Amino acid sequence: MLKHENTSSAGSSEGSFKGVVDGSAEGSLILRVKDVSVHYGMVQALRGVSFDLPKGKIVTLVGANGAGKTTMLRAISGLVRVSGGSIEHRGHIISNRQPHEIVRRRICQSPEGRGIFLNLSVEENLDLGAWAAPDKLAYKINLERGFEMFPRLKERRRQNAGTLSGGEQQMLAIARALMGQPEVLLLDEPSLGLAPQIIEKIFEIVEQINRDGMTILLVEQNALQALGIAHHGVVLETGRVVLQGPSRELLASDEVRKAYLGE
Repeated sequence: MLKHENTSSAGSSEGSFKGVVDGSAEGSLILRVKDVSVHYGMVQALRGVSFDLPKGKIVTLVGANGAGKTTMLRAISGLVRVSGGSIEHRGHIISNRQPHEIVRRRICQSPEGRGIFLNLSVEENLDLGAWAAPDKLAYKINLERGFEMFPRLKERRRQNAGTLSGGEQQMLAIARALMGQPEVLLLDEPSLGLAPQIIEKIFEIVEQINRDGMTILLVEQNALQALGIAHHGVVLETGRVVLQGPSRELLASDEVRKAYLGE
């Protein structure tokens, strides 16, 4: 069932939390975001955002530019401070922890714009993603899995990342995040700036990663593509959750189709 959120107040929604994904048991939750607010100086970017991320599912955050999608991922990763509410990982509060602590909890992000080091080789970029790997054997296994998933990267492992195409750089950004053996993969705008046929390939890869058991929080401006592969969708508008529910129901919603799918 779709849930319309009360957007009449900019403050906390304590007492009316509706972030639980329908059908998920408490014990299956990996992340819980509850009443989270974030400020950039005097500007409030997130206003009481609440949702859950169950184990093995894809939850997507959709909305227009400036809705707060990337800020939400950055808050989870410890890159921006949470000014209100809480973020929990398996029942432990992780709000405002340092980014390296978040990675050690096996929550890894592939950032908007890819964030790869253009003057380093493909393999050197992957090495940077593996700094929290427990041992050399884990590193070797993760590297081979990455090359199996992205054979193009194996072919170009000695090349500088700056010589890769946009699609290959996005593959590298995802593979680097996977080198940290994440329990939760945060994907920020994986289709940004890519040709349609490459976007299709990237989303096929995301689906495959999820089928292999990965829990994914996906931020994506391409709402149709994102809702097409996600189990649950959360619609953000000017920093607030205005609607959330099963993705198939969001796709069927006239409100969503008109506002975000251009129909």
